[in-house]
Amino acid sequence: MTATGFEGKRGQTALVPAGDALGVPAVLLVGVGDPAAVTVDGLRRAGATVARAAGKVRTVATTLLDAAPRGTAEAAAQALAEGVLLGGYQFLEFKSQATPSALRRVSVLDGRAEVRRGLARGSAVGGATVWARDRVNEPPDTQSPAQFVAAARRRLAGTGVRVEVLTERQILAQRLGGVAGVGQGSARPPRFLKCTYEPTRRAPGHLALVGKGVVFDSGGLSLKTAAGMETMKTDMSGAAAVVAAMSVLGKVGVRHRVTGYVPLVENMPSGTAIRPGDVLRIRNGTTVEVLNTDAEGRLILADALSLAVENRVDAIVDLATLTGACVVALGDKIAGLMGNHDGWRDQVQGAADRAGEPVWPLPLPTDYRRLLDSEVADLKNVSAGGYGGALTAGIFLQQFVGDRPWVHLDIAGPSRASGDDGYLVKGGTGFGVRTLVELVSGFTVPEGTVTGANGASGKPRAARTVANRAGAAAKSTKKPTARKSLTPKPRPPRSR
Repeated sequence: MTATGFEGKRGQTALVPAGDALGVPAVLLVGVGDPAAVTVDGLRRAGATVARAAGKVRTVATTLLDAAPRGTAEAAAQALAEGVLLGGYQFLEFKSQATPSALRRVSVLDGRAEVRRGLARGSAVGGATVWARDRVNEPPDTQSPAQFVAAARRRLAGTGVRVEVLTERQILAQRLGGVAGVGQGSARPPRFLKCTYEPTRRAPGHLALVGKGVVFDSGGLSLKTAAGMETMKTDMSGAAAVVAAMSVLGKVGVRHRVTGYVPLVENMPSGTAIRPGDVLRIRNGTTVEVLNTDAEGRLILADALSLAVENRVDAIVDLATLTGACVVALGDKIAGLMGNHDGWRDQVQGAADRAGEPVWPLPLPTDYRRLLDSEVADLKNVSAGGYGGALTAGIFLQQFVGDRPWVHLDIAGPSRASGDDGYLVKGGTGFGVRTLVELVSGFTVPEGTVTGANGASGKPRAARTVANRAGAAAKSTKKPTARKSLTPKPRPPRSR
């Protein structure tokens, strides 16, 4: 090791010839840093390092879990599996001269039952995140609202999730004025996707996942600049995260009801597009004056949130690439977290922390509500003054959640990576998938009051705890050698 300069620093690697003693041609050394400071997320990053460094070989065996902190074997195994799949991710479908990774198998040399459970869960969640990345990276010309629905149907087939789709005519009939209004400027009509997971042996609790699905955002008549449009195919990252998470609920043993609400539109300028000054009527009857057609995401989310409230769900979380203001405030690695219920915010924050997806709490100041007052309608879709844009966007959404505990995640920053970093690969990140799965797995129906849209408190709610990780085997103290395979799936170039 001295000859190679390897010091064990986090992310450092060295390939050392093994000779005949080990029966393998080489040993890959992967640094995890100070052994006393190793974290679960550090092992996720180490898994990604293995996947990248071993891209020229077909199989790798690893003992990385020997470095896991005491008492974290299952979580560490899950993180390692996720890191291998996410670090080895490649999107090559439109590359004519692609070089896919040769890696096909990563074997973890640890046969404990909790390790096997963690690897299985990590493989499922990592695979779902890979699917979300694929959707975000898909070019907009091959991803209309209808094409997204088709991809979602394929992903959800055989998972126990029931899929319902509203066409443009049905969207109008259901009075989804925000979705219809934003979608009317595009030649590719909107869709509304509803996904329902209802396990046979169901525990109490009904959770709504809402994802913004703007498959391409030109800004509409409030047109973006050319540079501002370059990454706007990623404006459906929330939708991708919701569908991806829904697809693995059965695999990870979720036992309560979960419904996904995914409005899908393309925001384009045309002779039929909504104009600044138009008034739309949302599903719950609220009228909205549209002063900026580039603030479209909140309009379609308003319909989705209204439907979730009508279905009397116990709690709501929405994910949306909603505001550039949130990126200015928190950068491109951290999502903004807002909500109307302290306990529910804490649940989402805790799930994100355990999943290794950073979020930061932001306020919803009641004094800012007046900034959304309209001269002609109940609300306007952008605030007066031009400041606090992430907060006023959250306050706008708050008007449509009634007395339901609700959290809004503004993922505009972390939904896309500007370069490779740990288990992130340049492009769509699939941010939110891991958080949603973690959240649903340990969901507790929030108790107490919510803060209303105008600062008032809602009705108290009873607490009910849902335990989803039932049937866990007793932990073994042995560490027999076994092999669990994690197989990244390279994507060959696709003809067009």
